[in-house]
Amino acid sequence: MNYNEILSEHKIVRVVTRRIRTRYPRLYGKNSRLAEHRYGREFSILEIYTDKGAHGFGEGRCTEENKDLLLGKKVSEVFDVNKGMLLNPKFSGAFDVPLHDLAGKILGIPVVDILSLGRDVKPIEQANCYDGAIYMNDISPDTRPGGVEEIIRNCQYDWDVCGFRAFKVKVGRGGMWMDHDEGLRRDIEVMHEIKKHFPNARLLADANDAFTLEDTEKFMDACKELDLYWLEEPFLESVDGFSRLREILAKYSPKTLIADGEFQYDMPLLHELCEKKLIDVLLMDTCTYGITRWREIMPKLKEYGVLASPHNWPFKMKTHYGAHLAAAFPDLVPTIEGVPDETEGVEFDKYIINEGFINVPKAPGFGMDLIWGFLQEEYNI
Repeated sequence: MNYNEILSEHKIVRVVTRRIRTRYPRLYGKNSRLAEHRYGREFSILEIYTDKGAHGFGEGRCTEENKDLLLGKKVSEVFDVNKGMLLNPKFSGAFDVPLHDLAGKILGIPVVDILSLGRDVKPIEQANCYDGAIYMNDISPDTRPGGVEEIIRNCQYDWDVCGFRAFKVKVGRGGMWMDHDEGLRRDIEVMHEIKKHFPNARLLADANDAFTLEDTEKFMDACKELDLYWLEEPFLESVDGFSRLREILAKYSPKTLIADGEFQYDMPLLHELCEKKLIDVLLMDTCTYGITRWREIMPKLKEYGVLASPHNWPFKMKTHYGAHLAAAFPDLVPTIEGVPDETEGVEFDKYIINEGFINVPKAPGFGMDLIWGFLQEEYNI
C-alpha cells in the first residue's frame, strides 16, 4: 500500500485554531528559575480539515501569515509518511503534530505505525512514563508554603491516583528562592525524604541549570545512595563543564545518566557533547523541536549511543504524543515525561497510566478526540 498516494487524494480546505485549557490537580509550584506554575494554563491547538472529510488536530496554530502553507495543498505536499512534515522546521510548533494526527486519521492507523515505517525494531504497546510534576511545593506559595511534607503528599497522590512509579524532582532552590547553602541542603533533604517514603520509586533530579559544579558534586555525594536514574540540566552545558560532570558522576553515582537539551538548546553543541560521550539523554521538546526532527535525528543518536526523552511539559496531550515516539523507538526512548492534568474539551481516555507505564492506543492518529475549544482563528479555501 502506498500511503503517500492515499494522502495525495486529500486536499486541505480548512484550518482552525482554538484555545483550550488544562487544569492541574494542585498548585504546581516553583522550579529553580520560575515562580509558581499555577493550577493550569491555556494553549493553542490546530485543526486541519480535508475536502474528503478527514480531520486531524494537535498543538499548533495557523495564522494569516502562514495559512497558505497548508490551504489548498494536497496532504502529500506537506507531509510524507516516511519523513514527517515537509515544511521548514521553523513551523514544527505550528503544524508538525496536527499533520501527523491527520495522516494517521486518513490512513486509519496510529501515529506509532507511521513512525515505525522502515524500522527493524518492533514497536511496543506501552511506554515507561515518569511523573514530571514534583515541584518545590515545600516553598510554594510564598503566603503558605507546604514544607517537605507537602511534596510527600504530592508524590503520594501521583502514585495512588495517577499511576506513576518514578518521580522527577525539582532541585536548585538555592539558585534564587533560598539562601544558597540552605537551598542545597533542602534539595538533598527532599530527595532523601521521597526515597524514604517511596523506596521502590525511581528518582530523577532536575536543577533547571541552577547548580554550580561545586553544588553538583555536593548534591551527588549526598545522594549517592539513592541510585538516581538521571540528573537533568544541572548547569548550562559546555564541553569543559560536562567533562567535569562526567567525572563527578563516575565518582559518586556511575549509573546516573546526564540528561540535557530542553532549555534553549544549541544543537551543534549537543551533537559535540554526544560525540564526546558527555551526554546520555537528549530532551528537546516534542512539539517545538517537533516529531519530524525527532524522527530525523534518531539514527544519529543510535550511532552516538545516546538516548532520547522528548520534553512533554506542560500538559498531558504532549505526554501522549511522546508515548508514540517512545513506542516506535523503544531502543532509544527509555522513558517519557508525564503530566498529571485534565484538558478541557479533549477526550483522551484511551490513554491509561498503570504501574508507571502508559499504553499507546491502536486508534487512528494520536487516538484523541476534540470536543470543544474556544475559536481563535479560522481560514477556508
